[in-house]
Amino acid sequence: MNQVIYEATPNPHAMKFIFTTAPIADRTKDFQKESATTQSPLAQKLFGFPWCAGVMIQPNAVTITKEEWVEWETLADPLAQILEEHFESGQKALLPEEEASTPKRTLNDPLTQKIYAFIENEVRPAVQMDGGDILFEDFKNGVVYLHMVGACAGCPSSTYTLKEGIESRLKEILPEVKEVVAI
Repeated sequence: MNQVIYEATPNPHAMKFIFTTAPIADRTKDFQKESATTQSPLAQKLFGFPWCAGVMIQPNAVTITKEEWVEWETLADPLAQILEEHFESGQKALLPEEEASTPKRTLNDPLTQKIYAFIENEVRPAVQMDGGDILFEDFKNGVVYLHMVGACAGCPSSTYTLKEGIESRLKEILPEVKEVVAI
């Protein structure tokens, strides 16, 4: 049995549910209320609840973002049970991804490659521990564009993380970087 434990994230509206034994997915995928959830039976199930505002699935965890009008005290234990039952019944978190639907990022120049490597190796592991994720989108005219998902999306400390953490460190190691922007 895949036991589920949960922990708070820096975002008071997001909770990270961690699976203690087996991985539940082979990749990270973020779903927002507006996004299509056909790739995830689990996200479809969770979005059936009116309080669910976002679902991010990682290989060993699910971060769920709730609406402001409901409290974690009433949701956390029942959600852990729903997640355990979902996987005990043999259902999947994510369906296999089709090769054609996976866009391949092109990192054409050495500077963009360095920025991407910094995000992948230093930033993402840290924010994933908190139930979030930060994805590199682009680098143009000195500006790094990032997607903040999971617990990072809408987190009160996300601007601080973006500007004081990521932007200041990138400017320090790569003077060509002028700004980091969340999109």
